[in-house]
Amino acid sequence: MTEPSDLTADHLALNDSLLTRRYFAKFERILTHLDAVAEGQDWLGRSEVNIIRGYLQALSRSFRALSNKYLMAGRVSTLLPRSLDIDVTDSGFPVYREVMQMANDAQQLDQHLGNLPSETELKKDMVRHILNQLAPPLKLQYALSQRLYYEALAAGNLFWPQNDPQIVWISSDDDRRHSFILHWASYDSQVNIPTIYLMLLEDSGAIPLNKDRNRWPEVQGHLMAQSVLALKLLTIAKGFDQDFDDLHPKVLRRIEVGPMYSDHFTHQTGPLGGILADAHGGAGNDWALAWTIETLLSDRAETQKKGWFGSVEREVFRLDHFDAVASDSGASDVHRSIILPQRPYQVLAERDPPGFRGVRKYVVSETGQILSYR
Repeated sequence: MTEPSDLTADHLALNDSLLTRRYFAKFERILTHLDAVAEGQDWLGRSEVNIIRGYLQALSRSFRALSNKYLMAGRVSTLLPRSLDIDVTDSGFPVYREVMQMANDAQQLDQHLGNLPSETELKKDMVRHILNQLAPPLKLQYALSQRLYYEALAAGNLFWPQNDPQIVWISSDDDRRHSFILHWASYDSQVNIPTIYLMLLEDSGAIPLNKDRNRWPEVQGHLMAQSVLALKLLTIAKGFDQDFDDLHPKVLRRIEVGPMYSDHFTHQTGPLGGILADAHGGAGNDWALAWTIETLLSDRAETQKKGWFGSVEREVFRLDHFDAVASDSGASDVHRSIILPQRPYQVLAERDPPGFRGVRKYVVSETGQILSYR
């Protein structure tokens, strides 16, 4: 098997089809387990869990699309794309450029699909090539992989570099104050990690936000501009609260899906260093995925003067200064979890590194059952 080639200190090019297939098979398995982990967050509301599951399913569809794109990596050297680039230090996911290129390809689907024969035609040509040439139809296989890639893009509902805010109505009270959940997501370009955002807010405007043609585009633009992992939740929430006088953020959550660690594909440092290698889990059991949910809660609302005669309602957010992790991220609390197979968990439990003592462990058994441990 060809080894991954070095791009930079933290990126690798998977330039072999077997490596690429193994990589995507690993992620397909992990994302399947994440669906059950999302269901297990019993402190989240049902609407929030369903929203998170929707993004995870979109992420899974994106990975299936990319797996078709790189199905023939290294097999047809004169054709592009030649290799999948992944981040081996910060995330384990494909680099941001891969997701951005996928979004660009989606804008030119008619051109790409119009220039490719149908799947049926390609398969017939492959049979004729095998019978006549007595050789693998590599170029036809490549063409089919690209056809399947573009068809996956055409099907839609994928995880894009930016997934614009959507709004879900929750309730209205007697004071004509409406409650909504806003949700959006991004593929963070700095650390190459999919990130999901949820905001529970109250709307005291004259027109409900979901029907307001003026405020809603402004809200969407504001939130996407702030969707950066480097920003603290407190910074995002305060900026939103200041910019929209009649929108009151009560809860803001950020879900980081990653990093993914693999003994074969990434570099492990810190408490996880050596654990995956020493577990000898094999191709399907040499991974671990971090899952972090940061939550910022409004503690109370205060009325502040605005202008000569006006006043506005501002949120005072709850911070636990005795929780170093939450305080550092500008959050009220941080739930840190890790999902990993049974064999690496056994090594982790035996060594009991201090960095994992406050982390919830979701362990995937040999039969696929998921168990939860502190």
